Amino acid sequence: MRRSAAVVALAVAMAFIAPASAATAHPTTHDEQITFDRWQTFPQWLSGRSEGTRAVPGRKPYLSIGRSAGTTSFTDPHTGTTASWEYATWTSPQRRIGFGASELVASWNADTPAGTWLQVELEGTYTDGRQTPRYVMGRWASGDQDIRRATVDGQSDGVSSIWTDTFSIDDASAGVLLQSYRLRVTLFRKPGQSASPQVFQVGAMASNVPDRFTVTPSAGHIAWGRELAVPRYSQNIHEGEYPEYDGGGEAWCSPTSTEMVVEYWGHRPRPADLAWVDPSYADPQVDHAARSTYDYTYEGAGNWPFNTAYAASYGLTGIVTRLHSLDEVERFIAAGIPVVTSQSFLATELTDANYSTSGHLFVVVGFTATGDVIINDPASSSNDAVRNVYQRSEFEQVWLRTKRYRANGTVASGSGGVAYIIAPSWKQLPRVPGSDNW
Repeated sequence: MRRSAAVVALAVAMAFIAPASAATAHPTTHDEQITFDRWQTFPQWLSGRSEGTRAVPGRKPYLSIGRSAGTTSFTDPHTGTTASWEYATWTSPQRRIGFGASELVASWNADTPAGTWLQVELEGTYTDGRQTPRYVMGRWASGDQDIRRATVDGQSDGVSSIWTDTFSIDDASAGVLLQSYRLRVTLFRKPGQSASPQVFQVGAMASNVPDRFTVTPSAGHIAWGRELAVPRYSQNIHEGEYPEYDGGGEAWCSPTSTEMVVEYWGHRPRPADLAWVDPSYADPQVDHAARSTYDYTYEGAGNWPFNTAYAASYGLTGIVTRLHSLDEVERFIAAGIPVVTSQSFLATELTDANYSTSGHLFVVVGFTATGDVIINDPASSSNDAVRNVYQRSEFEQVWLRTKRYRANGTVASGSGGVAYIIAPSWKQLPRVPGSDNW
Protein backbone atom coordinates (compact mmCIF):
# COMPACT_ATOMS: atom_id res chain seq x y z
CA MET A 1 0.00 0.00 0.00
CA ARG A 2 1.27 3.48 -0.76
CA ARG A 3 2.44 5.14 2.41
CA SER A 4 1.44 8.59 1.19
CA ALA A 5 -2.06 7.87 0.00
CA ALA A 6 -4.82 8.18 2.56
CA VAL A 7 -6.01 4.61 2.11
CA VAL A 8 -9.19 5.25 4.03
CA ALA A 9 -11.58 2.53 5.10
CA LEU A 10 -14.01 2.51 8.00
CA ALA A 11 -12.87 -0.06 10.52
CA VAL A 12 -15.93 -2.24 10.93
CA ALA A 13 -14.16 -5.45 11.92
CA MET A 14 -10.99 -5.47 13.99
CA ALA A 15 -11.28 -9.04 15.23
CA PHE A 16 -7.89 -9.97 13.84
CA ILE A 17 -5.86 -7.29 15.60
CA ALA A 18 -2.90 -8.67 17.56
CA PRO A 19 -3.71 -9.29 21.24
CA ALA A 20 -2.47 -6.87 23.87
CA SER A 21 0.05 -9.43 25.07
CA ALA A 22 1.81 -9.25 21.69
CA ALA A 23 2.23 -5.48 21.96
CA THR A 24 3.52 -5.60 25.51
CA ALA A 25 6.26 -7.99 24.43
CA HIS A 26 7.97 -5.02 22.82
CA PRO A 27 9.39 -2.58 25.41
CA THR A 28 9.02 1.15 24.98
CA THR A 29 12.10 2.92 23.67
CA HIS A 30 13.32 6.34 22.60
CA ASP A 31 16.83 5.62 21.32
CA GLU A 32 16.56 6.91 17.76
CA GLN A 33 19.47 8.77 16.15
CA ILE A 34 18.59 11.58 13.76
CA THR A 35 20.56 14.33 12.10
CA PHE A 36 19.76 16.87 9.41
CA ASP A 37 22.42 18.78 7.47
CA ARG A 38 22.07 21.19 4.57
CA TRP A 39 24.03 23.51 2.33
CA GLN A 40 22.53 26.93 1.67
CA THR A 41 24.94 29.79 2.49
CA PHE A 42 27.42 31.37 0.08
CA PRO A 43 30.45 29.91 1.92
CA GLN A 44 28.76 26.52 1.90
CA TRP A 45 28.22 26.69 -1.86
CA LEU A 46 31.88 27.63 -2.28
CA SER A 47 32.92 24.64 -0.14
CA GLY A 48 31.61 22.14 -2.69
CA ARG A 49 33.15 20.91 -5.93
CA SER A 50 31.83 22.86 -8.91
CA GLU A 51 31.83 21.79 -12.55
CA GLY A 52 30.20 24.68 -14.37
CA THR A 53 28.05 25.96 -11.51
CA ARG A 54 28.23 29.48 -10.12
CA ALA A 55 27.56 30.45 -6.51
CA VAL A 56 25.65 33.73 -6.33
CA PRO A 57 25.86 35.74 -3.07
CA GLY A 58 23.09 37.85 -1.62
CA ARG A 59 20.30 37.76 0.92
CA LYS A 60 19.36 34.30 -0.34
CA PRO A 61 22.47 32.77 -1.96
CA TYR A 62 21.99 30.16 -4.66
CA LEU A 63 23.66 27.95 -7.23
CA SER A 64 23.09 28.43 -10.95
CA ILE A 65 24.73 27.41 -14.20
CA GLY A 66 27.73 29.61 -14.95
CA ARG A 67 29.60 28.21 -17.92
CA SER A 68 28.11 24.80 -18.60
CA ALA A 69 30.27 21.72 -18.15
CA GLY A 70 28.95 20.23 -21.37
CA THR A 71 25.90 19.02 -23.26
CA THR A 72 24.16 15.70 -22.76
CA SER A 73 21.21 13.84 -24.23
CA PHE A 74 18.39 12.65 -21.97
CA THR A 75 15.43 10.47 -22.86
CA ASP A 76 12.53 10.98 -20.52
CA PRO A 77 11.28 7.46 -19.72
CA HIS A 78 7.76 8.79 -19.09
CA THR A 79 7.31 10.58 -22.41
CA GLY A 80 9.87 8.89 -24.66
CA THR A 81 11.15 12.33 -25.68
CA THR A 82 14.88 12.69 -26.24
CA ALA A 83 16.40 16.17 -25.93
CA SER A 84 19.80 17.80 -25.53
CA TRP A 85 20.61 19.73 -22.37
CA GLU A 86 23.45 21.89 -21.15
CA TYR A 87 24.45 20.89 -17.66
CA ALA A 88 26.60 21.83 -14.67
CA THR A 89 27.18 19.96 -11.42
CA TRP A 90 27.87 20.77 -7.79
CA THR A 91 29.00 18.13 -5.28
CA SER A 92 28.89 18.75 -1.55
CA PRO A 93 31.79 18.07 0.78
CA GLN A 94 31.75 14.65 2.42
CA ARG A 95 29.38 14.74 5.38
CA ARG A 96 30.19 12.35 8.21
CA ILE A 97 26.93 11.41 9.89
CA GLY A 98 28.27 10.68 13.37
CA PHE A 99 26.53 7.30 13.70
CA GLY A 100 25.67 4.40 11.44
CA ALA A 101 22.52 5.45 9.57
CA SER A 102 19.97 3.02 8.21
CA GLU A 103 17.99 5.59 6.19
CA LEU A 104 18.52 8.91 4.43
CA VAL A 105 16.09 11.26 2.72
CA ALA A 106 17.41 14.18 0.66
CA SER A 107 15.43 17.38 0.12
CA TRP A 108 16.06 20.52 -1.89
CA ASN A 109 14.68 23.99 -2.58
CA ALA A 110 15.00 25.46 -6.07
CA ASP A 111 13.44 27.50 -8.85
CA THR A 112 13.29 25.90 -12.29
CA PRO A 113 12.23 28.35 -15.02
CA ALA A 114 10.80 26.94 -18.25
CA GLY A 115 13.42 24.92 -20.11
CA THR A 116 15.30 23.86 -16.95
CA TRP A 117 15.32 21.04 -14.39
CA LEU A 118 17.64 19.39 -11.88
CA GLN A 119 18.73 16.01 -10.59
CA VAL A 120 19.84 15.18 -7.03
CA GLU A 121 22.12 12.20 -6.37
CA LEU A 122 23.65 10.53 -3.32
CA GLU A 123 27.11 8.98 -2.99
CA GLY A 124 27.88 7.33 0.34
CA THR A 125 30.42 5.34 2.30
CA TYR A 126 29.39 2.35 4.39
CA THR A 127 30.74 1.67 7.86
CA ASP A 128 32.91 -1.13 6.40
CA GLY A 129 34.58 1.32 4.00
CA ARG A 130 32.80 0.27 0.82
CA GLN A 131 31.15 2.87 -1.42
CA THR A 132 27.52 3.02 -2.43
CA PRO A 133 26.58 3.45 -6.07
CA ARG A 134 25.71 6.95 -7.17
CA TYR A 135 21.99 6.87 -6.45
CA VAL A 136 19.47 9.17 -8.12
CA MET A 137 17.26 10.63 -5.39
CA GLY A 138 15.04 12.61 -7.74
CA ARG A 139 14.64 14.35 -11.09
CA TRP A 140 12.68 17.49 -10.44
CA ALA A 141 11.13 20.55 -12.01
CA SER A 142 8.37 22.71 -10.62
CA GLY A 143 6.37 22.19 -13.82
CA ASP A 144 5.85 19.14 -15.99
CA GLN A 145 6.28 20.54 -19.49
CA ASP A 146 10.04 19.92 -19.96
CA ILE A 147 10.46 16.62 -18.11
CA ARG A 148 8.26 14.44 -15.98
CA ARG A 149 9.16 14.89 -12.30
CA ALA A 150 10.18 11.42 -11.12
CA THR A 151 12.24 9.10 -8.97
CA VAL A 152 14.12 6.05 -10.31
CA ASP A 153 13.13 2.47 -9.52
CA GLY A 154 15.42 -0.54 -9.26
CA GLN A 155 18.46 1.08 -7.64
CA SER A 156 20.29 -1.32 -5.30
CA ASP A 157 23.71 -2.86 -4.65
CA GLY A 158 22.71 -5.69 -2.31
CA VAL A 159 23.49 -3.62 0.79
CA SER A 160 21.16 -0.66 0.28
CA SER A 161 18.29 0.29 -1.99
CA ILE A 162 16.34 3.38 -2.99
CA TRP A 163 12.66 3.15 -2.15
CA THR A 164 11.09 6.05 -4.04
CA ASP A 165 12.63 8.99 -2.12
CA THR A 166 14.43 7.07 0.65
CA PHE A 167 17.88 5.49 0.83
CA SER A 168 17.53 2.40 3.01
CA ILE A 169 19.94 -0.22 4.29
CA ASP A 170 18.48 -3.57 3.26
CA ASP A 171 19.29 -5.36 6.53
CA ALA A 172 20.38 -3.07 9.36
CA SER A 173 20.88 -6.07 11.66
CA ALA A 174 23.76 -7.26 9.43
CA GLY A 175 25.83 -4.38 10.84
CA VAL A 176 26.78 -2.49 7.67
CA LEU A 177 25.29 1.01 7.80
CA LEU A 178 25.82 4.39 6.13
CA GLN A 179 28.75 6.31 7.65
CA SER A 180 29.02 9.39 5.42
CA TYR A 181 27.67 10.83 2.18
CA ARG A 182 27.90 13.49 -0.48
CA LEU A 183 25.02 15.06 -2.38
CA ARG A 184 25.48 15.95 -6.03
CA VAL A 185 23.16 18.36 -7.84
CA THR A 186 23.10 18.54 -11.64
CA LEU A 187 21.46 21.61 -13.19
CA PHE A 188 20.08 21.34 -16.74
CA ARG A 189 18.91 23.92 -19.27
CA LYS A 190 18.13 23.95 -22.97
CA PRO A 191 21.24 24.66 -25.09
CA GLY A 192 21.76 28.35 -25.67
CA GLN A 193 19.21 29.36 -23.05
CA SER A 194 20.28 31.93 -20.48
CA ALA A 195 17.75 30.96 -17.80
CA SER A 196 19.08 28.46 -15.28
CA PRO A 197 17.80 26.55 -12.28
CA GLN A 198 18.50 28.35 -9.04
CA VAL A 199 19.21 26.00 -6.14
CA PHE A 200 18.75 27.66 -2.75
CA GLN A 201 19.24 24.63 -0.55
CA VAL A 202 20.09 20.95 -0.63
CA GLY A 203 20.25 18.75 2.44
CA ALA A 204 19.51 15.36 3.92
CA MET A 205 18.06 13.74 7.00
CA ALA A 206 20.04 10.66 8.06
CA SER A 207 18.65 8.44 10.79
CA ASN A 208 18.79 5.16 12.60
CA VAL A 209 15.49 4.46 14.28
CA PRO A 210 15.33 1.00 15.86
CA ASP A 211 12.41 -1.30 15.31
CA ARG A 212 9.72 -0.39 17.86
CA PHE A 213 6.02 -0.85 18.32
CA THR A 214 5.74 1.79 21.07
CA VAL A 215 7.66 4.81 22.35
CA THR A 216 8.05 6.51 25.70
CA PRO A 217 5.52 9.38 25.97
CA SER A 218 6.92 12.90 25.99
CA ALA A 219 6.38 15.34 28.85
CA GLY A 220 4.77 18.22 26.97
CA HIS A 221 3.70 21.53 28.57
CA ILE A 222 5.59 23.55 25.92
CA ALA A 223 2.77 24.76 23.66
CA TRP A 224 -0.37 23.60 25.45
CA GLY A 225 -3.24 25.93 24.70
CA ARG A 226 -1.64 27.23 21.46
CA GLU A 227 -3.39 26.80 18.09
CA LEU A 228 -2.21 28.20 14.76
CA ALA A 229 -4.69 29.59 12.22
CA VAL A 230 -3.85 27.18 9.40
CA PRO A 231 -6.32 27.07 6.48
CA ARG A 232 -8.42 23.90 6.29
CA TYR A 233 -8.73 21.85 3.13
CA SER A 234 -10.30 18.45 2.63
CA GLN A 235 -8.80 16.06 0.11
CA ASN A 236 -12.01 14.05 -0.04
CA ILE A 237 -14.05 16.79 -1.72
CA HIS A 238 -11.69 16.31 -4.70
CA GLU A 239 -12.52 12.64 -5.12
CA GLY A 240 -12.65 11.77 -8.84
CA GLU A 241 -10.84 14.92 -9.96
CA TYR A 242 -7.86 14.36 -12.27
CA PRO A 243 -7.41 10.62 -11.69
CA GLU A 244 -4.17 10.75 -13.72
CA TYR A 245 -2.59 12.22 -10.58
CA ASP A 246 -2.69 9.29 -8.14
CA GLY A 247 -6.31 8.39 -8.70
CA GLY A 248 -7.76 11.75 -7.73
CA GLY A 249 -8.35 13.65 -4.53
CA GLU A 250 -9.00 10.72 -2.21
CA ALA A 251 -5.23 10.00 -2.29
CA TRP A 252 -4.04 13.62 -2.04
CA CYS A 253 -3.29 13.79 1.69
CA SER A 254 0.30 14.98 1.22
CA PRO A 255 -0.24 17.83 -1.27
CA THR A 256 -3.40 18.91 0.57
CA SER A 257 -1.45 19.13 3.83
CA THR A 258 1.41 20.95 2.11
CA GLU A 259 -0.98 23.44 0.51
CA MET A 260 -2.53 24.23 3.89
CA VAL A 261 0.89 25.18 5.25
CA VAL A 262 1.88 27.14 2.13
CA GLU A 263 -1.25 29.23 2.51
CA TYR A 264 -0.73 29.64 6.25
CA TRP A 265 2.43 31.54 5.30
CA GLY A 266 0.47 33.82 2.95
CA HIS A 267 1.29 32.18 -0.39
CA ARG A 268 -0.83 30.44 -3.00
CA PRO A 269 -0.80 29.70 -6.74
CA ARG A 270 -1.49 32.57 -9.10
CA PRO A 271 -4.73 32.57 -11.11
CA ALA A 272 -2.69 31.78 -14.23
CA ASP A 273 -1.31 28.68 -12.51
CA LEU A 274 -4.84 27.45 -11.88
CA ALA A 275 -6.21 28.12 -15.37
CA TRP A 276 -5.98 24.41 -16.28
CA VAL A 277 -8.29 23.37 -13.41
CA ASP A 278 -11.99 22.91 -14.12
CA PRO A 279 -13.57 26.15 -12.82
CA SER A 280 -16.40 24.17 -11.23
CA TYR A 281 -13.99 22.53 -8.78
CA ALA A 282 -13.67 23.97 -5.28
CA ASP A 283 -10.21 24.83 -3.96
CA PRO A 284 -8.38 24.46 -7.29
CA GLN A 285 -5.07 25.10 -5.54
CA VAL A 286 -5.30 21.59 -4.07
CA ASP A 287 -5.54 20.13 -7.59
CA HIS A 288 -2.55 22.28 -8.54
CA ALA A 289 -0.54 21.06 -5.55
CA ALA A 290 -1.29 17.43 -6.47
CA ARG A 291 -0.12 17.94 -10.05
CA SER A 292 2.97 19.85 -8.85
CA THR A 293 4.06 17.09 -6.46
CA TYR A 294 3.20 14.10 -8.65
CA ASP A 295 5.99 11.55 -9.09
CA TYR A 296 5.59 9.84 -12.46
CA THR A 297 7.56 6.75 -11.39
CA TYR A 298 5.96 6.34 -7.96
CA GLU A 299 2.62 7.26 -9.55
CA GLY A 300 1.61 9.28 -6.54
CA ALA A 301 1.61 12.78 -5.08
CA GLY A 302 3.11 11.66 -1.76
CA ASN A 303 6.82 11.88 -2.54
CA TRP A 304 8.16 13.61 0.57
CA PRO A 305 10.89 15.87 -0.94
CA PHE A 306 8.71 16.69 -3.95
CA ASN A 307 6.18 18.14 -1.51
CA THR A 308 8.70 20.28 0.37
CA ALA A 309 10.23 21.39 -2.95
CA TYR A 310 6.76 22.47 -4.08
CA ALA A 311 6.35 24.55 -0.92
CA ALA A 312 9.78 26.10 -1.50
CA SER A 313 8.75 27.21 -5.00
CA TYR A 314 6.81 29.97 -3.20
CA GLY A 315 9.96 31.32 -1.58
CA LEU A 316 9.58 29.21 1.54
CA THR A 317 12.11 26.80 3.02
CA GLY A 318 11.02 23.17 3.09
CA ILE A 319 12.80 20.14 4.50
CA VAL A 320 12.00 16.49 5.19
CA THR A 321 13.27 15.27 8.54
CA ARG A 322 12.39 13.13 11.52
CA LEU A 323 11.63 14.44 14.98
CA HIS A 324 12.21 12.65 18.28
CA SER A 325 8.96 13.39 20.09
CA LEU A 326 5.86 15.54 20.39
CA ASP A 327 7.89 17.86 22.63
CA GLU A 328 9.82 18.86 19.51
CA VAL A 329 6.59 19.43 17.58
CA GLU A 330 5.47 21.64 20.47
CA ARG A 331 8.61 23.75 20.06
CA PHE A 332 7.65 24.40 16.45
CA ILE A 333 4.07 25.26 17.36
CA ALA A 334 5.37 27.63 20.06
CA ALA A 335 7.46 29.30 17.34
CA GLY A 336 4.38 29.66 15.12
CA ILE A 337 5.36 26.87 12.70
CA PRO A 338 2.86 24.10 11.83
CA VAL A 339 4.29 20.62 11.23
CA VAL A 340 3.17 18.06 8.64
CA THR A 341 3.49 14.53 10.00
CA SER A 342 3.35 11.06 8.42
CA GLN A 343 1.64 8.15 10.22
CA SER A 344 -0.33 4.94 9.75
CA PHE A 345 -2.92 3.43 12.06
CA LEU A 346 -6.02 1.34 12.58
CA ALA A 347 -9.23 3.14 13.47
CA THR A 348 -9.05 1.58 16.92
CA GLU A 349 -5.62 3.16 17.51
CA LEU A 350 -6.63 6.79 16.98
CA THR A 351 -9.86 7.59 18.77
CA ASP A 352 -12.36 9.60 16.69
CA ALA A 353 -10.42 9.22 13.43
CA ASN A 354 -13.06 6.71 12.22
CA TYR A 355 -10.80 5.31 9.49
CA SER A 356 -7.71 3.16 9.03
CA THR A 357 -4.76 4.00 6.81
CA SER A 358 -1.53 2.37 5.68
CA GLY A 359 0.02 5.81 5.27
CA HIS A 360 -1.36 9.30 5.74
CA LEU A 361 -0.20 12.88 6.24
CA PHE A 362 -1.84 15.70 8.13
CA VAL A 363 -0.92 18.99 9.79
CA VAL A 364 -0.31 19.50 13.49
CA VAL A 365 -1.64 23.00 14.15
CA GLY A 366 -1.64 23.14 17.94
CA PHE A 367 -2.34 21.57 21.32
CA THR A 368 -5.29 21.76 23.65
CA ALA A 369 -4.98 23.09 27.19
CA THR A 370 -4.50 19.49 28.37
CA GLY A 371 -1.90 18.58 25.74
CA ASP A 372 -3.95 16.71 23.16
CA VAL A 373 -3.00 17.26 19.53
CA ILE A 374 -5.02 19.59 17.27
CA ILE A 375 -4.85 18.33 13.70
CA ASN A 376 -5.91 19.60 10.31
CA ASP A 377 -6.79 16.20 8.85
CA PRO A 378 -7.36 16.33 5.08
CA ALA A 379 -9.11 12.92 5.20
CA SER A 380 -12.31 14.67 6.22
CA SER A 381 -15.71 14.95 4.61
CA SER A 382 -15.53 18.72 4.15
CA ASN A 383 -13.30 21.70 4.84
CA ASP A 384 -15.38 22.46 7.92
CA ALA A 385 -14.66 18.98 9.30
CA VAL A 386 -10.86 19.17 8.83
CA ARG A 387 -10.08 20.32 12.38
CA ASN A 388 -9.78 17.32 14.69
CA VAL A 389 -8.40 16.67 18.16
CA TYR A 390 -6.57 13.38 18.79
CA GLN A 391 -5.39 12.01 22.10
CA ARG A 392 -1.76 12.88 22.71
CA SER A 393 -0.66 9.41 23.79
CA GLU A 394 -2.32 7.73 20.81
CA PHE A 395 -1.00 10.19 18.26
CA GLU A 396 2.57 9.98 19.53
CA GLN A 397 2.59 6.19 19.19
CA VAL A 398 1.18 5.98 15.66
CA TRP A 399 3.52 8.71 14.41
CA LEU A 400 6.81 7.65 16.03
CA ARG A 401 6.69 3.87 15.84
CA THR A 402 8.47 1.95 13.06
CA LYS A 403 6.45 -1.26 13.44
CA ARG A 404 2.71 -1.76 13.73
CA TYR A 405 0.07 -4.44 13.46
CA ARG A 406 -2.38 -4.61 10.60
CA ALA A 407 -5.98 -5.58 11.27
CA ASN A 408 -5.18 -9.21 10.35
CA GLY A 409 -2.34 -9.40 12.89
CA THR A 410 0.57 -9.19 10.44
CA VAL A 411 3.34 -6.65 10.95
CA ALA A 412 3.82 -3.55 8.79
CA SER A 413 6.10 -0.51 9.00
CA GLY A 414 5.56 2.98 10.43
CA SER A 415 7.18 6.29 9.53
CA GLY A 416 9.32 6.66 12.65
CA GLY A 417 8.52 10.35 13.12
CA VAL A 418 8.79 11.73 9.57
CA ALA A 419 7.81 15.40 9.29
CA TYR A 420 7.81 18.27 6.80
CA ILE A 421 9.09 21.55 8.19
CA ILE A 422 7.94 24.44 5.99
CA ALA A 423 8.56 28.09 6.90
CA PRO A 424 9.86 31.36 5.43
CA SER A 425 13.62 31.44 4.94
CA TRP A 426 13.90 34.27 7.49
CA LYS A 427 12.06 32.31 10.18
CA GLN A 428 14.28 31.06 12.98
CA LEU A 429 13.63 27.37 13.51
CA PRO A 430 13.73 26.08 17.08
CA ARG A 431 16.83 24.17 18.06
CA VAL A 432 16.34 20.42 18.05
CA PRO A 433 19.09 18.07 19.21
CA GLY A 434 20.99 16.58 16.28
CA SER A 435 19.65 19.14 13.82
CA ASP A 436 21.67 22.25 14.66
CA ASN A 437 22.69 22.70 11.03
CA TRP A 438 19.25 23.69 9.78
